[in-house]
Amino acid sequence: MKLLSFTADTPSNALKKAQLQCGENALVVSTKEIQKKSFNQNAVYEVVVAVEEKELQKKASIKQNTKKRKSKDILLDLSNAAKQISRIEDITSEDSKLSKSETETKPSNTNGEYKEIKDEIYKLSDKVKLIQEMFWEERAPLRDGLTIPSEFAEIYKKAKFSGMDQDDLNSIMELTLEHMPYNMRKNSKTVKRYFQVLLRKMIPIRVESEYQKERKRIMMFVGPTGVGKTTTLAKLAARYSYIKQKREKVGIITLDTYRIGAVEQLFQFAKMMRLPIEDVIDIDDFAKAIRSLSYCDTILIDTIGSSQYDKEKLAKIEKFIKNSNEDIDVNLVMSSSTKLEDLREIYKNYEYLNIDTIIFTKFDETKSFGNIFSLVKETNKPLSYFSTGQEVPDDIMCASSEFLVDCILDGFKKDKDAKSSK
Repeated sequence: MKLLSFTADTPSNALKKAQLQCGENALVVSTKEIQKKSFNQNAVYEVVVAVEEKELQKKASIKQNTKKRKSKDILLDLSNAAKQISRIEDITSEDSKLSKSETETKPSNTNGEYKEIKDEIYKLSDKVKLIQEMFWEERAPLRDGLTIPSEFAEIYKKAKFSGMDQDDLNSIMELTLEHMPYNMRKNSKTVKRYFQVLLRKMIPIRVESEYQKERKRIMMFVGPTGVGKTTTLAKLAARYSYIKQKREKVGIITLDTYRIGAVEQLFQFAKMMRLPIEDVIDIDDFAKAIRSLSYCDTILIDTIGSSQYDKEKLAKIEKFIKNSNEDIDVNLVMSSSTKLEDLREIYKNYEYLNIDTIIFTKFDETKSFGNIFSLVKETNKPLSYFSTGQEVPDDIMCASSEFLVDCILDGFKKDKDAKSSK
């Protein structure tokens, strides 16, 4: 025997679901109310039935064959509907070529054709959704036991393929199903808006305007090799000194003296922007460099990129921070194209530097952004900036939960919203 659970807004509706799927021979084990009726929510009742596995398999086989036949019929209807729409479009196109005097003599025909087009499009849309729901129901056992309505199919698939942790997705879907009013679930667009709002509330953001101090601001950029720390620093240097409405005096310090190319690149940036720059090798020189730039409102510090497993280089960065006797804002820079497991490992090994905020780069090099959401949800560290391309100083923006959620669900679009002016 196998136990199956069915829920609905009334016991009779739940029982109908059970009979529809399991047949008349199913035995009712229990019936109970699992959610009481409230002002904006219907009650939810659960019916648990027991059924022989052979009977269930037989029922499933019959249902699958029926669905296949229905699917063929619907596809045929879709084809016929498409042909009809095409024919109507041809008629409308021919009508548009008529002279103004000719079209004025038969306005009723034109209006009728447009109405017919709209009606056929609505029918076509409904049939497509029906097919989607049929296949969605067939794959239900593969969704970790979650009973997700077909209206949630699109949003669930987008979130799943975004790289988001499966446990995070399951917990969010459960929250959505638990708290979202039933009258809002009938429309996939409403479901998506609700899901978007929920995701945004779970993403901590450090707003740039709130991070203003009377004394100088010292920002250090740490992270693995190749994530774009130096380029990010140059973008922010330009932003603070030239782009923001309130311009600041900006100074630069580089601790990355191991890579000649990186040092030359940063000196070139500083020269073009006419900003003071200090290169530092020893810990004592670091304190002197900070003192020499004490007249600056903001000091930006570039560090050597290293593997998250290179404990020696990470320990040296820690010594720079501790021996400076300064309040240094540590920004962990990571690439958005890094898979979630590696992001976790990077964060874990840099965590003892007392990370203040996270910056994600290379938005233009990936299509999946759920990994960022899951990391931030787990660490509760705020996001501060997103680097959206290679152009200096344009391709950087203040972190935005709305922008990140849009990227998760609809992909990254490099437009005016992804500019430094934001």
